[in-house]
Amino acid sequence: MNPSIPYEALNIAANTYGTPLYVYHGEKIESQYQNLLTHFSSKSTRFFYACKSLTNIHILNLVKNTGCNIDCSSINEVKLAMHVGYDVENILYTSNSVAFEEIKEAVSLGVHVNIDSLSNLEKFGAAFGGRYPVGIRIRPDVMAGGNLKISTGHDKSKFGIPYTEKETLKNIQKKFGINISALHIHTGSEIKDVAVFLQSATVFENLLPDFPTVNILDFGGGFKVPYMPEEKGTDIALLGAEVNKIMEKLSAMAGRNLTAWFEPGKYLVSEAGYFITQVNVLKKSGDIEFAGINSGLNHLIRPMFYDAYHHIVNSSAPNKELKKYAVVGNICETDTFAWDRPIASIEEGDYLVFFNAGAYGYEMSSNYNARYKPAQVLYKNGKATLISRADTFDDLLRLQTPLS
Repeated sequence: MNPSIPYEALNIAANTYGTPLYVYHGEKIESQYQNLLTHFSSKSTRFFYACKSLTNIHILNLVKNTGCNIDCSSINEVKLAMHVGYDVENILYTSNSVAFEEIKEAVSLGVHVNIDSLSNLEKFGAAFGGRYPVGIRIRPDVMAGGNLKISTGHDKSKFGIPYTEKETLKNIQKKFGINISALHIHTGSEIKDVAVFLQSATVFENLLPDFPTVNILDFGGGFKVPYMPEEKGTDIALLGAEVNKIMEKLSAMAGRNLTAWFEPGKYLVSEAGYFITQVNVLKKSGDIEFAGINSGLNHLIRPMFYDAYHHIVNSSAPNKELKKYAVVGNICETDTFAWDRPIASIEEGDYLVFFNAGAYGYEMSSNYNARYKPAQVLYKNGKATLISRADTFDDLLRLQTPLS
């Protein structure tokens, strides 16, 4: 597994901006989006970047400049999208267990809105009737995804209106004359099997006759990206070919042109991101060699939260003989990034680079143990540019009221 940014450039960025450090490869993000455009019909498909994966405004601006639309999970993400210049018709807001006031604010801004509960749909109907088109998130009762915590379509998931509540949904629509313009399904993240997306198509096919105002079929996101060497991601070419055929079939069946929407997040930014840390201490315990780094679960929580694998390379000496290490953090918790991991022989002070750190890395970071959040850098056209600085001690006090 080779980085898309040379190790030398990563090391220079680490020397320049300090570690821990997140670095994102702009051209990789652009190429990932271009790959989607290559395999899906431009006439019947739109993509919305699921920005919850990484919301730095420089990344949002880069994605906007590719031509990709944006998917938001909160009203503040909507406002960030508008801040970088997204037109409201290119912004999708998908609500989840939110106060109805937030949905009303999204409507006032003029963005696309998805609703995922009968309760909020009824409030929406009472407030807006059929004056504002709305999407409905359906829970298809399909188990999919790389981890239970990122599976969102199964029968115990909090997400969406259960498919079995179809008649209640239809009654609410009829009662208020709601203009349901989109049906939305998102079954989870890290979905490799193209057949899972085809299951969503079957649900859509069954629902379409009951919702004649629908012209958008939203398949969600969750494309699998490879984390381990030799691992394969979602076959985008196959998925695109299948979806193109399905949309032709469903459009013919419905007697109108339907559009497929997708919300890729991790697919666009995960492989573009690198997290650079530095080795503080080497410590042996029996046959275990610990490499203790200057970061922890406060900066990259995925290995502890999801048991996620991140490929780790000693960028200071990538060609040295491989040895096995337990890579651990400096937080007062068990924050083990890797057990028994073959890595080029490490010395204290070496840089360790974590691959696939672009999605849900910095975005889920915190100041736990009163430690600083790291800086972020965008690497584009062979140049590294600081896009957010590291915290300082003043940042830890910024929101706290002074001592009396």
